[in-house]
Amino acid sequence: MAFTRQSLLAGDTQLGTWLNLGSPFTPEIAGLAGFHWVLLDREHGSGDENSLAFQIMAAQCGNTAAIVRVSGVNPTEIKRALDFGPAGVMVPSIDTVDQAQQVIRAVRIPPLGDRGAASSTRASRYGFGYQHYLETANQTLVTMLQIESHTAVENVGQIAAIDGADVLFVGPTDLSISMNVEDASPAFQQALETIAAAARANGKAAGILARTQQQAAKYKQLGYSVIAIESDRGLLAKGFRNAVTEFAP
Repeated sequence: MAFTRQSLLAGDTQLGTWLNLGSPFTPEIAGLAGFHWVLLDREHGSGDENSLAFQIMAAQCGNTAAIVRVSGVNPTEIKRALDFGPAGVMVPSIDTVDQAQQVIRAVRIPPLGDRGAASSTRASRYGFGYQHYLETANQTLVTMLQIESHTAVENVGQIAAIDGADVLFVGPTDLSISMNVEDASPAFQQALETIAAAARANGKAAGILARTQQQAAKYKQLGYSVIAIESDRGLLAKGFRNAVTEFAP
């Protein structure tokens, strides 16, 4: 199933994984393994801007969509990430309508936004596809906004109503900390239902990071269609632990 803005907004299930190591090899492997999308983490990940383009290229070689998580509501960082040619961006800690609108303006090219256009970036195929990029970027780039606080849940209906807020993506750890509850609590479950309902009512997608297969199945029942599982750091650590346990004398 192709990962496109249209398929996301149609509610098609899209399975992704979190990549923190900054390596160009892990996105390619993840794509070949069958993930629809990968998250290249610039907020908590190890990679830098110099490695970002190579990670995006590798994801595309693996036939998977690359989403770049920037560190915050920073139009310059968003613009530079998009110039490398990913499928879209994820922005953490979106609490208000104003923050959401700032992000969407930073993603979109005029007249719908404020993003500056350059003719020779990788996104525009170094100039060979510049006109096509200008004509299609506003319709194809995916914008994921992270809902990670009690305030964000209170404002989620208004955030979801904004044109261009394609995916409301829950950061479960930060959200539970902000709410001062466990993620198994009724209050947290109600928050998840509220977010999914806001997305559904406005024709948007709801996304979340799942830690187990059981969690992923439960989130799908609630209406979450953009689901990330595991991470390259986590899988590597788990694999090393299992190897030591299995082969230790």
